[in-house]
Amino acid sequence: MIEDIALQKKYETILPHLNEQLARVYLGSEALSLGRGGKQRVANLAGVSRVRIDKGISELTSGNQVKKSTTTDRIRKSGGGRKPHKQKQEGLIEALEAIVNPHTCGDPMKPLLWTSKSLRHIETALKEKGYTVSYVTIGELLKTLGFSLQANRKTYEGGSVVDRNEQFEYINETAMAFMSAEEPVISVDCKKKELIGNFKNQGTEWYLTGEAPKVNVYDFIDKELGKAVPYGVYDIAQNRGWVSVGISKDTAEFAVNSIRSWWQQMGKEQYPNAKKILITADGGGSNGSRNRLWKKELQVFATETGLSVSVCHFPPGTSKWNKIEHRLFSHITKNWRAKPLVSLEVVVNLIANTSTQNGLTVKSQSDKKNYEKGIKVLDEEFEKIKIEKALFRGDWNYSINP
Repeated sequence: MIEDIALQKKYETILPHLNEQLARVYLGSEALSLGRGGKQRVANLAGVSRVRIDKGISELTSGNQVKKSTTTDRIRKSGGGRKPHKQKQEGLIEALEAIVNPHTCGDPMKPLLWTSKSLRHIETALKEKGYTVSYVTIGELLKTLGFSLQANRKTYEGGSVVDRNEQFEYINETAMAFMSAEEPVISVDCKKKELIGNFKNQGTEWYLTGEAPKVNVYDFIDKELGKAVPYGVYDIAQNRGWVSVGISKDTAEFAVNSIRSWWQQMGKEQYPNAKKILITADGGGSNGSRNRLWKKELQVFATETGLSVSVCHFPPGTSKWNKIEHRLFSHITKNWRAKPLVSLEVVVNLIANTSTQNGLTVKSQSDKKNYEKGIKVLDEEFEKIKIEKALFRGDWNYSINP
């Protein structure tokens, strides 16, 4: 913070001109003026201990007159006072760094490899090495070494996949060609399953104080209500979404039936002259590139509608690039934040009322059919599918004709 930098410079300028007592009182007054959290903030910025701040506040509020300062007036001789731990205990800093440095985690002999790096655990590990230092001081030392409390982040996508970038380019070029010809391009996926019932939903919402919805303490599934299984279809060109909310399993049959519902309810009206359709999908799950039932059901859909169905799958580990994730599902999650999904009807209505300032509109419908899992597609059935593989990565890019 800019304010903290300014305060730190101020303390560095003023403190050398004050004797020990006046410095304590001054820092104590600064801590009081900053309010809640002021003690720790001043201690960090001035490079002093909380004990010193507390003593300054005590002297300031005791009513005793504080001795006036001169540039030579000192209560303690130069070099007096408690020595810093890093001066008293040679090698302490090096030992501390060896314990917490992430680059040492490959060594199974490191004391904190298989436990959390809490300050108290670090204190115990240092004591085993012969150092005496409190966990509070360890926290202060870690900050001076550039450490801070941090959470892990989802940024690593796994190992490099062959033709990864080329597939992204292929998907983009194919989608642009379809949209230029005014043919539909849809992004599909199944959203995370949600418990139906009076359960906590993440996020915050405005309520009168004390009147927030009260939900169950434990998230045990309600066997009568079950789970909601939202399968989404996002029309990239029109910025419109469709979500079928199932109550059964996320199967290929359910996935294709959701696409069928979108076509009947939205797509056919939007694209009355369509001859073909492009589907972009993840490489796994109910719409996976190796899923035989997915391709068989798409053949049924193609024959019913007369559309040639082209499919482009995203490479493994790149599902977050699927447009439905950040153009539809993320907005649905925001719309129902902090609202218990007490019934299937509530789930459907919350999804259907999702919108954005950029013009996103969504329709939703429940699908109460019971989809069977584990259906096998025999070789003779699979051979009847009129599938045409693309020249580039035919396992990821193919068309199924009526």
